[in-house]
Amino acid sequence: MGNLKYAILGLLNQKEMTGYDLMKQFESTLCEFWSAKHSQIYPELKKLTDEGSIAYKIEPSENGSEKKLYHITDAGRTDFMDWLSSETKTQPTPKDISRLKIFFCNCLPPEDRRFLLEEQLHRHTSRLKHLQNNQTKFTAVPDSSDDAFGDYLVLMGAIMREEMMIDWLKKCMELLSEP
Repeated sequence: MGNLKYAILGLLNQKEMTGYDLMKQFESTLCEFWSAKHSQIYPELKKLTDEGSIAYKIEPSENGSEKKLYHITDAGRTDFMDWLSSETKTQPTPKDISRLKIFFCNCLPPEDRRFLLEEQLHRHTSRLKHLQNNQTKFTAVPDSSDDAFGDYLVLMGAIMREEMMIDWLKKCMELLSEP
């Protein structure tokens, strides 16, 4: 099974959630480094239920219908903890279209090269501002035993990544300006 299983188990290890709650976590907190669509989450919940890693109870929802509130089982927690403490192999470098374009930028006229770099600089600066805004939810570094600690670490890494990209793009623009 893929890593989506462990993302879901990890979230349910933190607290009980509905499928909708899980989807919202993928759209907010996890979106900085992991993605999953609605069409992936619900079939994975069924598989995890069938294998006994999670279970659910039916509860009434605000609109009068019923909702499933999922929780991790002891077997699921054991599987999750085994996965969490296992070795993580180095992942292949993700494909990056903007870097591929920069790699071939010598094929462009000088003014288009500059535009390519400026456009990327603008995108990463906007992304950095977005991440820094997300960081305002933390008034301090969470305690290392708090569920929010991992969120804080990943967000800090994303901010540092964007700062590095901005520095690199500025250096590229400087080099482009040199004769």
